[in-house]
Amino acid sequence: MVRAASACPACHDWEDAGVLNLALACFVLMLLALGLRRPFIWVLLYLYIDILAPQKFPFSLLASVPISLIAFVLAVVGWALFDDKTGLRFSFRQALLLLLLIYCGISTQTAAFPGPAAGKWDWVWKALVFAIFMPLTLTTRLRLEAASLVMVLSAAAIIIEGAIKTLAGGGGYNMLKFFVNDNTGLYEGSTLATVGIALVPLALWVSRHGTVFPPDWRTRLFGLGVGFAALLIPVGTEARTGLLCAGLLAVLMLRTVKNRGLYIVMMALAGFIAMPLLPSSFAKRMNTIENHKADESASTRIAVWTWTLHYVADHPFGGGFEAYRGNKLVIDTQSASSAGGVTTMKDGETTDAGRAFHSAYFEMLGEQGWAGLALWLTIQISGIVQLEGALRHLRKSADPRDKRDAAMALALQQGHIVYMLGACFVGIAFQPFIYMLIGLQIALVRQVGERRRARLQPAGRMRMQGATA
Repeated sequence: MVRAASACPACHDWEDAGVLNLALACFVLMLLALGLRRPFIWVLLYLYIDILAPQKFPFSLLASVPISLIAFVLAVVGWALFDDKTGLRFSFRQALLLLLLIYCGISTQTAAFPGPAAGKWDWVWKALVFAIFMPLTLTTRLRLEAASLVMVLSAAAIIIEGAIKTLAGGGGYNMLKFFVNDNTGLYEGSTLATVGIALVPLALWVSRHGTVFPPDWRTRLFGLGVGFAALLIPVGTEARTGLLCAGLLAVLMLRTVKNRGLYIVMMALAGFIAMPLLPSSFAKRMNTIENHKADESASTRIAVWTWTLHYVADHPFGGGFEAYRGNKLVIDTQSASSAGGVTTMKDGETTDAGRAFHSAYFEMLGEQGWAGLALWLTIQISGIVQLEGALRHLRKSADPRDKRDAAMALALQQGHIVYMLGACFVGIAFQPFIYMLIGLQIALVRQVGERRRARLQPAGRMRMQGATA
């Protein structure tokens, strides 16, 4: 007897979830086992788990196991016991991250809302500690590429799934569903839109300069596919932040394109073709960029930011994590009504309380005060400056290794600048994925610096020998 395929859709959904979760569990167990021979694999495992969060999948076999903490501990212990520590250096940015970690730990002890603050601290400290620790493990070019590849593939899994559902008509504001439906981490729409666009340059670098999967038409096609999928996320989530980030990335890429005129024409043509294909709800929501009062969520942002400035005037060191819970807002709104072909605008007012900061800058200011914001900005801006220094050092070199590193420095810099724009409108000051990118930046700058010093040493010895002679 043949059972009808549609007899029990819920059963089939459960069976599909069971197969997926079994595959994920086996994959995690395999990486755990491989780490016994190559402990660095535990670092890659932590990146994979922290980005994709397979333990949060529906009916996950890993749900009852603290696999993220296990991978974190194994990565640190594996490095401490088995990795070569020769030439180990602690960079300026790692010191800044350590200082931010200590500062946030102290502010948590005096937070205005101790319980919620402790809850946020539970994952923030791990993101900061791993950002400090990660560069210590990325001591070779292969390790740096492997970490980049795992980060791209893990985030791309979420991005591609969201893009497919967008193309299938499953998008909409707060409606696009992903593997995990808990609206945290990369599974929050505006966060994914920002991180997705910021990831595009690194995905293209992996596809063009990688050695784990040597560049050919397949890897290049995959890189372009990830970029296209990332551009669909702002459409599927209707995240205005993603649209702004995509526009900024298009401008940043002007730096490296060979024919800028053709590039600009192609971008304009792509936008002209795409506009009629976009859902009307997306266009309507994007129109509120020009008039924030026409959209209550945008008006709320302005009200929260104003409240934050008043708050830090009385609390210059901030209120600790989750300090926004103390806000009480009066929000100015504006609505349009049409009658007889005439559109009239009506001003209104609404109240709200306990609304999130909706900006990483105001998140840092409200939670950690002016000193915390200054420290955080120093970490971000110094990375962009260091990468620019690496670019200037490498850009005239004919060495293939230097060209590859220059391309990676540019990709990481472009992604970070995109993040800085997206952070204006999304509370992602402590988003773990961004701190992983910072870990890649620190490791790359260190490797470039070590190679430069190694080249200068023989020249220095020759000058000294000549002077002695």
